[in-house]
Amino acid sequence: VTQHTVESRAGLIYGPFNPVYGFGTVIITIILYRLSNKRDLWIFLCSALIGGIFEYICSLFQETVFGTISWDYPTVLINLNGRTSILFCMFWGILGVLWIKDLLPLLLKLIDCIPRKAGIAAAWIIAVFLVFDAAVSSAAVMRRTARLDGDIAENRVEAFLDKHYNDDYLQRIYPNMIIKSD
Repeated sequence: VTQHTVESRAGLIYGPFNPVYGFGTVIITIILYRLSNKRDLWIFLCSALIGGIFEYICSLFQETVFGTISWDYPTVLINLNGRTSILFCMFWGILGVLWIKDLLPLLLKLIDCIPRKAGIAAAWIIAVFLVFDAAVSSAAVMRRTARLDGDIAENRVEAFLDKHYNDDYLQRIYPNMIIKSD
């Protein structure tokens, strides 16, 4: 909204998937599902705390492992090292309430309609695809960082990544990602 444009927030190369939101939702589900009958305020506060901590950890992990930064909130009021802020914790809290109270119960009813064998097969196919997507995405980003450091491709895998996931391609996938300068 602030940039007056629509852009991808995908965290993986193939598909509209974002591991931060996905794993954050899984963690919130595991921890808070049993609180679904509690007041919205408790779910909001717990989701805000879980989401904020998780967002901070993801930012730190991305910067440490990949040498990249996808979000930075140094100008946002009450931020924590630019990795998260009270505002984004509140968004996590709102999403947590909507997820636990409304969306998850609806999704569970829909899942119950899927035959067991088909559901298990579909879950495995999706899981394998997501692992593949995460591996390719991680390798491509790590290779991009290495290219920018001046490293030339030393093997077939690196040459493949350079050819199929070049800097222009990755810039379109990850428009906000910057390479950390040392």
